[in-house]
Amino acid sequence: VIWLKFILYKFNTINGNQYIFHIFVTYMGQKIVRKNFPVTGMSCAACAARVNKALSKQPGVKEANVNYAAASARIVFDPEICSPETLKQTVERAGYGMVTDMEKNPSEVAEKEFKKNYLKLRLSTFSAIAMSLAMFLTGMLAGDQAWTRYAAWGMSTVTVFVFGSRFFKGAIQQLKHFSSNMDTLVATSTFIAYIYSVFNLFFPGFWLSRGLQPHLYFESAGLIIAFILLGRMLEARAKRKTTSSIRKLMGLKPKTVTIATESGECTASVDDIVPGDVVIVHPGERIAADGCVTEGLTSVDESMLNGEPLPTEKKPGDKVFAGTINGNGSFRFEVATSGEDTLLSRIIRMVQDAQGSKAPVQQAVDKVAGIFVPVIIGISVLTFACWMIFAPSEGFSHGLVSMITVLIIACPCALGLATPTAIMVGIGKGAEAGILIKDAESLETAKRTDTVVLDKTGTITEGHPKVRYSCWETEDRNLSNILYSLEKLASHPLAEAITGSMHNASAVGISGFRSIPGRGVKGIYGNTLFLAGNRKMMEEERVTLSGITYEKGKSWEEEGASVVWFAGNGKTLACFAISDSIKPGSASAVRTLESMGVKVIMLTGDNESSAARVAAEAGIREFHASMLPDAKAEFIRKLQKDGHTVAMAGDGINDSAALATADLGIAMGQGSDIAIDTAMVAILNSDLEKIPEMIHLSRHTVRTIRENLFWAFIYNIIAIPVAAGILYPINGFLIDPAIGGAAMAFSSVSVVSNSLRLKFKKF
Repeated sequence: VIWLKFILYKFNTINGNQYIFHIFVTYMGQKIVRKNFPVTGMSCAACAARVNKALSKQPGVKEANVNYAAASARIVFDPEICSPETLKQTVERAGYGMVTDMEKNPSEVAEKEFKKNYLKLRLSTFSAIAMSLAMFLTGMLAGDQAWTRYAAWGMSTVTVFVFGSRFFKGAIQQLKHFSSNMDTLVATSTFIAYIYSVFNLFFPGFWLSRGLQPHLYFESAGLIIAFILLGRMLEARAKRKTTSSIRKLMGLKPKTVTIATESGECTASVDDIVPGDVVIVHPGERIAADGCVTEGLTSVDESMLNGEPLPTEKKPGDKVFAGTINGNGSFRFEVATSGEDTLLSRIIRMVQDAQGSKAPVQQAVDKVAGIFVPVIIGISVLTFACWMIFAPSEGFSHGLVSMITVLIIACPCALGLATPTAIMVGIGKGAEAGILIKDAESLETAKRTDTVVLDKTGTITEGHPKVRYSCWETEDRNLSNILYSLEKLASHPLAEAITGSMHNASAVGISGFRSIPGRGVKGIYGNTLFLAGNRKMMEEERVTLSGITYEKGKSWEEEGASVVWFAGNGKTLACFAISDSIKPGSASAVRTLESMGVKVIMLTGDNESSAARVAAEAGIREFHASMLPDAKAEFIRKLQKDGHTVAMAGDGINDSAALATADLGIAMGQGSDIAIDTAMVAILNSDLEKIPEMIHLSRHTVRTIRENLFWAFIYNIIAIPVAAGILYPINGFLIDPAIGGAAMAFSSVSVVSNSLRLKFKKF
């Protein structure tokens, strides 16, 4: 019913149809499925580009975004055309692995796979380092003796082909698919260095007869493997930290619950509970599902949802959410949603989708990464040829060293990690603070925002009208009971405000009750007609407005309050000033936004005087009152035509047309379905101060992306020519391949480390 009302309402507004369509296809059972799948076996950005290309060509796949940093694929597909198993087979044909829903638990399987691979990587890394150090010390202490050369050969063989076997396996796998990646570069360069050294070890006379020195590069080959393995290990640890926010959210799910049954309490797996079950929550336990409290009083820590440190009081009728922590009280609640349908699960899915999305700049980087390895191989061959042509006396040995160094020092990994690591950390940090950002493009839009348009009710204000002042002509307990009974029969927020303020009143029998929309209510007690409503109702019913209540009511109206009059026998008996208080952080949020150079405008459907009062309290200079939803959308379009990037904050339903029109729609709400699933940004706790936090976060994240890309590009632009030997004619400088391997490893680790700095920034 709610959805039908909403759709009917929106089809009567202007330019809201696109937003409705988005919601309609999301909620009304459209066939397209969007899921994240862990991908295994990727070693660099070129791998991610290959998997992405393979998935994009698969029939039924509408969109594929493969994230090398997260080792995952975010796929939008038609399940009637291709299944998760088909997608898995596609990835396997490309030479990689993918964990799908066919497994028992994809997340747990991926986690076990990561730990197993990381332990192997760590063992290989430390073994390679130990063997390389042994080679280095043997050569340094024993000198250039015959036995040391054969010892270096043996140790290099173990280091390159045992501890570095992953590179050769990866290169062979790529060769089978006529492709290449970072493993190709490492395997090719170390193999050339190794084979060249073996030939020189057994056939030194071949070069001596030609006047050339037969150099051995066993130590260099071993050190290259050791340095690159060390870089991979540090990179894996750093990348894992970028996904810590998701693991924290997943860790909020309890494993077991206590269910109340007819035969008593019983413990069950959280996967076995279904809507309608009654769950018992003991002090200190995590809540396992979303539901409604049926029995008991307690306080619940909901900081994982709203970022607020203070617990929320819960009583029968209040909602509770999965993953939140119960305080000292015990209570029971009826399960409304469980498993993948809970708010926590939807938040996890949204954050995973956002972390797997690509910023517009990433598309250009992906194209570079896709052709990077073949280009580097071409440059290395060209380097060798140039040395042979322009320095024939030393061309072979120097050309070979330079070719190997070019293959080693070039790094597509840094390019591939630059954008996704920053996005993953930024979006994860936002999620921890209760700011859910839909995708990377929204982050970039938030950074450019120069105007924020705010709805009044529920955004700037609390959204719950309260009686601020009251005035009675004469204090009469019976009249209080009559007014209380009249308003109790009404369903208007102003009526609820009045009854909520009358703590000592009790209900009496009212006959002939009638509610007049836009005016008020009337009813008979005894033989007297009593009215409760606005000034227009009083005038239409010919009620005389006089006395102290008239003077007070008039002054309150001038201050911007909504005034409700209570009358009987044709004269006023009492009046009430009702207004919606602004949220505690609204004024400071407005000040912060303006200090950041962001203009703040308030749009409301309320009257001019009420809007003026709220704007003055919040410190907003520009506001527009009595605006219908289509007028709000038109106002935003005008701002956009004037060259402004506009963010609109509202409740996600009444302001849907304006939210759809704005460059950045921000839904304020306690995690409603619409806010979570359709907004570009969702502020879970409705705190206006989260908006400047979100803009600060976006600015820092985009700045980090640009820093990462700058250093990744500048590294390759400088390192590749130097590795090719461009400085040799000037000062005789030639980079050792082992140093090139260390530099390549450092470039990837530095990019990820720069992204991780976002975790420690305060916004």
